Amino acid sequence: MQQFTPREIVSELDKFIIGQQDAKRMVAIAMRNRWRRQQVPPELRDEIAPKNIIMIGPTGVGKTEIARRLAKLSGSPFFKVEASKFTEVGYVGRDVESMIRDLMEIGVGMVRAEETELVRVRARKNAEERLLDLLYPRKAPEPGLGFMAGAGTGAPQEPASDATREKLRKLWREGALNERQVEMEVTVQGGGPVGIMAMPGMEDMEMQVREMMGRLFPGQKKTRRVSVPEAYDLLVEEEAAKLVDMDKVVEAARERVEQSGIVFLDEIDKICTGAASQGKGGAEVSREGVQRDLLPIVEGSVVNTKYGMVRTDHILFIAAGAFHLAKPSDLIPELQGRFPLRVELSALDKEQFLRILTEPRNALTVQYTALLGTEGVTLEFTPDALDEVAGFAQRVNEETENIGARRLYTIMEKVLSDLSFDAPDRGGLTVVVDREYVRAHLADVTANRDLSRYIL
Repeated sequence: MQQFTPREIVSELDKFIIGQQDAKRMVAIAMRNRWRRQQVPPELRDEIAPKNIIMIGPTGVGKTEIARRLAKLSGSPFFKVEASKFTEVGYVGRDVESMIRDLMEIGVGMVRAEETELVRVRARKNAEERLLDLLYPRKAPEPGLGFMAGAGTGAPQEPASDATREKLRKLWREGALNERQVEMEVTVQGGGPVGIMAMPGMEDMEMQVREMMGRLFPGQKKTRRVSVPEAYDLLVEEEAAKLVDMDKVVEAARERVEQSGIVFLDEIDKICTGAASQGKGGAEVSREGVQRDLLPIVEGSVVNTKYGMVRTDHILFIAAGAFHLAKPSDLIPELQGRFPLRVELSALDKEQFLRILTEPRNALTVQYTALLGTEGVTLEFTPDALDEVAGFAQRVNEETENIGARRLYTIMEKVLSDLSFDAPDRGGLTVVVDREYVRAHLADVTANRDLSRYIL
């Protein structure tokens, strides 16, 4: 994050998320503060706690996307979880500590991938030698000859087998051996599936049982016949795994999770006591109990994972919720105090829908153009067509449930469904989507309000 100032972070987020400048500024400051914390003297560094954030706004306005893009930009371990999945201790369901264990798994995977990439060149070299051994095994020296082997025979310094290996190496690099198949040994994990714990709330215990069974019944070797490129890929992965020091990976992952990890707690309004009083109630488990279980994790504690103890003192927690039936003040006061920063995201209007369709790098128009381009169909959108889609999205959101930008997915799919179905038979065709095209494909939805509610 040293390379990104808050202004640059916001600029990067603007490439994918339209509007919501207040939320972007707040998360940009939070991320920059993490870098600033690393620059202060060590005795003060541990005293600086992360400023956790609550994002308040309706669904489909960009809350999750802001957090996800931020984590990708910073290279931080990121885990998203719905707060409604957690239950109070003593009930069947996920315990709150599982999100830290999942975050640690993600961190280990990130660091392992980075370390694997560093040793990829050596792994490919070793894998190539092993592949040549499969194609042309080395001959073992004849017993009893010892150091006198070949003495006085006038044999050349380079054996014929080495010349053959080099010829095979050249053919492999030129791709001439891609159709050939070889037999190789692969490791098959022993122990078989363990499903006795496959019930809600027992996922962590099932994972531990699987790991224990894997140690009791180590993997067995099994001979498979595979193509030469597939054998090479398998050998590269095996050699890379040998070259990666997992102790070093785990230590680096723990450091990264503790210092720069991000946990995104979605639907936090569903565990508010205010939501319980207006909900169905009765069968619901205690929401306040879930909040009290979350409190020590957010304020800083030590969680036991299979990779060792992980401290949560400096993990950044970003919570989000629509807060239709509840307010942030319905959270218990202790938990409110651990989320000092609050930002409200605004609902999207027609102008922002139009920008979402045109400006982001991953805009829906770009996605559909690329998808249909694979079938040889050239798709072109006129400005008036996108204006019609944006206006229709706003009207449907006002008349039915407001699901924000996700409404654009349903409308675009409805408009292009016939073309997507017929695309394989229409290769080489150029289709211009204009206002009349959009209106014609949305006519039945517009005419029937009940159908509009059902489809969109």
